[in-house]
Amino acid sequence: MDPVRGFVRRPWRLAAGATALAVAVVVAFPLYWMVLSAFKPAGEIESDRPRPWTPAPTLDSFRSVFGQEEFGRYFLNSVVVAVAVVLASALIAFLAATAVTRFRFRMRTTLLIMFLVAQMVPVEALTIPLFFLMRDAGQLNTLWSLILPHTAFSLPFAIWMLRGFVKAVPDALEEAACLDGARRARFLWQILFPLVLPGLVATSVFSFLSAWNDFLFAKSFIISDTSQSALPMALLVFYKPDDPDWGGVMAASTVMTVPVLVFFVLVQRRLVSGLGGAVKD
Repeated sequence: MDPVRGFVRRPWRLAAGATALAVAVVVAFPLYWMVLSAFKPAGEIESDRPRPWTPAPTLDSFRSVFGQEEFGRYFLNSVVVAVAVVLASALIAFLAATAVTRFRFRMRTTLLIMFLVAQMVPVEALTIPLFFLMRDAGQLNTLWSLILPHTAFSLPFAIWMLRGFVKAVPDALEEAACLDGARRARFLWQILFPLVLPGLVATSVFSFLSAWNDFLFAKSFIISDTSQSALPMALLVFYKPDDPDWGGVMAASTVMTVPVLVFFVLVQRRLVSGLGGAVKD
């Protein structure tokens, strides 16, 4: 290797590494401050001279969070909603992506364009129409009022992303399976499904995050039956306009973050391959 060329490339690598480190610090600092504030005493949180450490960490905020009677119920509701949204959106998106990729039918291109247009519509603009829809369907104050909208909003992105994975699977593979006597259903679930599984995992992450962190739908559709509320609503218990409990808010937010980290750890290998691209011929 030419030493001059290596010398020229090395500063660029150092600059790229320093930039990546700076971005990582900027992204991770709010999370660090959230966890730190959860362990700080109330006096330190409200101090006008904040410090990036605490000499006297305490678990009082976490005791306050887990001492709430409805917190466990909110947590379970969020788990049910997130798991239902992930499973439903993954199954429907897989079948829909296979249909729009493998089959030729009228208005197929129009349907794909509609998927793109659906992603451009802000969720806030559809909240009121969805409220009346859930009211007429009798689903207000139920977990279905959270599962159905999140599944619907997750599908356009999931279908569009999975379409690339399904398209990357060569037609010759399906033809070979047919010659070996495999029916289309068997090819779909035993051959195609494992090949596009990384893409399903990648789309499931976005579906999980949107359902787990939802506050808008939980606030809009769960009105009177608080036992059906989701975990983000637990933050309102500690946030009072006159006397907010910032330690409780930060502790509850920290507890909310733990399942997300666990989910990422479980799917990280397939997530990387899913975001990296589709299968190869």
